[in-house]
Amino acid sequence: MDAHHVRTWPTRLVARPWLLVFVPVNAATAGFAVVLPLLILVSLHASWESVAIAATLFNVAVVMSSIVWGRLSDRIPKRRLFLTINFAGFALIYALIGDVASLPILFALYVGIGLLTPAGVSASNLLILEKFAPSDRANGYASFQEMTILGSLVGLLLGYFWIGSNASFQGLLYVLAALALVSAVAVWLGVKDPTRWLSTIHVAAHPEGLLSRLRHSSSWRISIPFFPARTPEEPTAWTRLTRWVRAEVRHELPLIIGASFLFNLSANLFNISYTPYLVSVGIGSASIFLVNFANNAAQGIVFPVSGGLTARRGPDRLVLRATYVRALGYLAVAMFTLVPLLKGSAYGANLVAFAILGGAIALYATSSTMILFRGVEGRAAGNLLGINSAFGGVAAILGAGLSWALSFLGSFTLVFLVSAGALLVSLPLWTAAHLAYARRNAAAVETPVATETIPPEKHAARQTD
Repeated sequence: MDAHHVRTWPTRLVARPWLLVFVPVNAATAGFAVVLPLLILVSLHASWESVAIAATLFNVAVVMSSIVWGRLSDRIPKRRLFLTINFAGFALIYALIGDVASLPILFALYVGIGLLTPAGVSASNLLILEKFAPSDRANGYASFQEMTILGSLVGLLLGYFWIGSNASFQGLLYVLAALALVSAVAVWLGVKDPTRWLSTIHVAAHPEGLLSRLRHSSSWRISIPFFPARTPEEPTAWTRLTRWVRAEVRHELPLIIGASFLFNLSANLFNISYTPYLVSVGIGSASIFLVNFANNAAQGIVFPVSGGLTARRGPDRLVLRATYVRALGYLAVAMFTLVPLLKGSAYGANLVAFAILGGAIALYATSSTMILFRGVEGRAAGNLLGINSAFGGVAAILGAGLSWALSFLGSFTLVFLVSAGALLVSLPLWTAAHLAYARRNAAAVETPVATETIPPEKHAARQTD
């Protein structure tokens, strides 16, 4: 499917009134994403190492539980129930974290959030797929993304004004818990389960659905397509694996997965270390909320137009530019740690840099999703996307683990340079993937459907025509 089929700008901001239920919970999750590292660093007086450990445990929980929630979503068509469990669980854990005074308990509660997160991702995407008619699904997903961005902006502004008024993290966590609970009640009372039942594999058939899923989490339903042989006559799992690897060498998909892996690795490494860096240079907690607000605001501006840009410029060109801008942004932040003049104006410099990174991620998400969708179209999309998300999950865990390892060196400069380096290495992979796709298309066009046999006596006549 061509890039022009992806819609990121909704014809109506709120395609259905019930989509508004996602605004409060997204406000809560965006606010909590900033509160958690600040709670570790400021309230509990812990280190960057502790932030990285918390992120590693969280990512492991997300990846492992995504398998379970994906299967449950396919077997139990209770979208409202799963969303209610997800949102109410967030509310309970946020409230509990407000009273936590030790790191081990905080880590355990954060793992609980990781275990619940994929439940909402699976259910929300399937809910839109099932409740919108096929002709209106693209608009439904685009509107859902707008509600997500709007909620995030509300949550970050709330955190900025709350902490800026010298209120406590504990009070803010209670407010965030209340917001999540509002969404849980609204879902239970205001959203009905669809009358038709689809599975997670159907999301892969729609580029907007795939984009929505991948923007939420690096984890898809992880299902590796190499099962034990069912009968003695069938090839072994190892034989099928080696056949698949040989076949994929001639396809662009391994290159896409490799480039995406490096992007996810660098993003997790950078993002986990970024808040500890902001704290280390003396930026206040309220201002850190505003830096994150700039990032999300840039996403809110760029994402709605990213579909049109992808169609006009082409996803291959756009993914390279977005990746390059992200790499330059990481290098700029690394420079902030080295230049004394920039250290004195770290707040303004990071406000601008993180906003640019937010705009770049919006372009990257749309263009890379379209390249991935193009690569799996007409094939065993569910299994291939499962492999892609398995690598995404590994990248998330390795990125967090690498942040933890590098925290012992105490060098934010090194972290940001490694993040930029991983992105720069991914650039030739995206280029190679585009060339592989072009060769595959050219081969398909040149391969004749039927071969016409031309008698020798007619061949010379055709040459002179």
